[in-house]
Amino acid sequence: MHEPDDIRIRSSIIHAVMACAVFLCGTALAGDLSEVKKSGVLRHLGIPYANFVTGDGDGMDVELMQLFARSQGVRYEYVKTSWDTAIADLIGRKVEAKGATVELLSAAPVKGDLIANGFTVLPWRQQVVDFSYSTFPSQIWLVARADSKLKPIKPSKDIEQDIAQVKALLKGRKVLALKRTCLDPDLYDLYATGAEVICFNGNLNELAPAIINGEAEMTILDVPDALVALEKWTGKIKVIGPISPRQEMAVAFPKASPQLREAFNKFLVQSRKDGSYERIVKKYYPTAFATFPEYFKGR
Repeated sequence: MHEPDDIRIRSSIIHAVMACAVFLCGTALAGDLSEVKKSGVLRHLGIPYANFVTGDGDGMDVELMQLFARSQGVRYEYVKTSWDTAIADLIGRKVEAKGATVELLSAAPVKGDLIANGFTVLPWRQQVVDFSYSTFPSQIWLVARADSKLKPIKPSKDIEQDIAQVKALLKGRKVLALKRTCLDPDLYDLYATGAEVICFNGNLNELAPAIINGEAEMTILDVPDALVALEKWTGKIKVIGPISPRQEMAVAFPKASPQLREAFNKFLVQSRKDGSYERIVKKYYPTAFATFPEYFKGR
């Protein structure tokens, strides 16, 4: 038995209103600087990763966000998230990344005011969030077990040439990568190299242990995680060379929060001037200054 047209129309309107309400509910908690100050709390969305967010209540980005919250006269609150849900938790919409593009999906509850955990600036992310000034340098490296027959390349003065050298070594070899992160194989055309790309099911912190345990001969890692892994598993892994040009990490903000982003940028500039930024970096990434001297020079 078919519903009359007017009933179907009313039903469609009700569903549309409900969908709109769900979306507004998801975004109602998102606020710019004035709303953060009114609430009295800065909610830091973070993922335990490398030394940015250790999971033990500290980390480079944890300390930066704590100082930023203090500079704005509000309380700091850490909100744990995941790589799959971080952006949805920030902007109130689920997203689906496909290489360098992104699709907006259904509404989601907003849980935080910013994302900070060594969050790499990627083209698809820039479509849905705004980034602060750079907070840390990065790059994607190919890392292999120490017993791999592959030898580190001899660096040239041409980064594209170095990347080509590394990619030429991948054909027929098993390499781990991680979808929907800065280690997504589609971002670096890994499939085109002829490598046997294995999309890892764990988290970023588990990639280095995975190759040590024999799940693959090598993995791609971003520089901060590689620096931590090299120190933690000394003599068990080695860096073959770069897979990408230099990248930047930064704090992500909703596009509807320009004043909060600007306030953080001003804070970051001041923290570099007064030495607090350098102190925090040295605490969590003491070798970063030697790895990227041009980045830290004059900062």
